[in-house]
Amino acid sequence: MSNSISFRTAAWRRLRKNKGAVFGLIIILLAILIAIFAYFIAPDPSPFSNRIILEIGGQKPGFTQKFIKVKKEKDVASTGFFQQLIAGREDKYLYLPIQQFSNQGDSVVVQKFIDEGLSERKAFAKSDISADPVVTKKFLLGTDKYGRDILSRIIVGTRVSLSVGLITVLISLSIGLILGSLAGFYRGRTDTIIMWFINVIWSIPTLLLVFAITLVLGKGFWQIFIAVGLTMWVSVARLVRGQVLGVRELEYIEATKALGFSNFRIIVRHIWPNIMGPIMVIAAANFASAIVIEAGLSFLGIGV
Repeated sequence: MSNSISFRTAAWRRLRKNKGAVFGLIIILLAILIAIFAYFIAPDPSPFSNRIILEIGGQKPGFTQKFIKVKKEKDVASTGFFQQLIAGREDKYLYLPIQQFSNQGDSVVVQKFIDEGLSERKAFAKSDISADPVVTKKFLLGTDKYGRDILSRIIVGTRVSLSVGLITVLISLSIGLILGSLAGFYRGRTDTIIMWFINVIWSIPTLLLVFAITLVLGKGFWQIFIAVGLTMWVSVARLVRGQVLGVRELEYIEATKALGFSNFRIIVRHIWPNIMGPIMVIAAANFASAIVIEAGLSFLGIGV
């Protein structure tokens, strides 16, 4: 008699045979690691990689520039490991682009870079600058119009994108599973009311609904997550309703009713596990759609 293997073992063996799936899994795992350790990987570890240096705005990929690090007027508290992991580390210094510098007694005189062929002479007391005042930075992907490092913004943006997708899917699954299950299991008036509500939400354009929710909740990190999540549960609810309507008449569900199990237990323990396949498919689609919607909102100026 051959030894039986578990479902997970069989699934893993099947996955390993599909090279495309393995490659996709590796990319996803790399994206997750980049998102988790974004502020330790990014050249600019400031919150949201928002170090603005207007003098070097709009530079091409590979641009290299010298900077002098000048102490800020306000002291910046040290940042612990977990604080930097979550929110980044605020810069203790201002980064001023320079062309050249020289030491003159207790001062450092620099030619501050303003634009190509244009500079300004400035002097700083040695007590106002860092112990290692001059650093050279290379911007592999260039800078945006505000002089922020594009590579750092992309790395930190990976966290935002994955967070939007994950939280949106959790919100849409929570609402969609509950309402879809109630409509499909109880049918009758419950189904009519829930489907009326679903159709009303369905008739409103997604972006218009997101705009309305954003105006109510305000602009911010979590507000955008909630706004996008509250617009994507409808497709989940419709799918769940259809699946529950088909499953509730099967013999094993009739058997659970005959055994006196509660409706809650029947739905959660016996119906949901058997309809998870289609739900996971639409959850993956919603994950990608949420990222696209959030990117569109950011482009319009109301995103993260």
